[in-house]
Amino acid sequence: MITVHHLENSRSQRILWLLEELGVDYEIKKYNRDPETSLAPKELEAVHPLGKSPIVSDGEDTIAESGAIIEYLVGKYDTGRLRPAEGTPGRLAYTYWLHYAEGSFAPLMILSLILSRIENAPVPFFLKPVTRGIARKVRDGYLDNTLKRNLDFIESTLGGTTWFCGNELTAADIQMSFAVEAADARAELSNGYPNLARYLARMRALPAYQSALEKGGPYELLGTASKK
Repeated sequence: MITVHHLENSRSQRILWLLEELGVDYEIKKYNRDPETSLAPKELEAVHPLGKSPIVSDGEDTIAESGAIIEYLVGKYDTGRLRPAEGTPGRLAYTYWLHYAEGSFAPLMILSLILSRIENAPVPFFLKPVTRGIARKVRDGYLDNTLKRNLDFIESTLGGTTWFCGNELTAADIQMSFAVEAADARAELSNGYPNLARYLARMRALPAYQSALEKGGPYELLGTASKK
């Protein structure tokens, strides 16, 4: 039996969605974040030394990292529906988006979150202009332009296709889901990114996505409630 070590409000939500799409039996072990720090609890370190989620246990195997988990589960349990065939353009796109989600886009979302916390940190009033000034320089000098370039790229990609790898859902879409939802949480995609907004609505309407939400519990992302 597969066990998903599921941390609330985290990337592990997309692993539940993948398993629902695969139709594989699994169980969920839920973990709550520390109410003050928002960090994962120490109990997760007993499952994997880094103590981060998602983590999947399958028999004697323990797999961490979203991309590695998706590759493992698709390789073992998929019948060919969620991964394009080798040697096809779809497979090349699949590999790209599977790695792009965490390699290129996720760091931008993390930086945006860190800067928001710096800007809103409880510091003496005479330090607020300094902390906010530093955050603004990072946004103006790097983050805003880089984030826009990436969102424009994704928007363009989805202009001529239903899903990231063509007109059929793949596990790359599941990997990208957290990135797209994070972007929507930080900046409403409906304002300027119609293809991404339609993609997000299409994704959230899928029965397997909805089932994963029901089983995973309340889901809020980067401080903003996930829209259903």
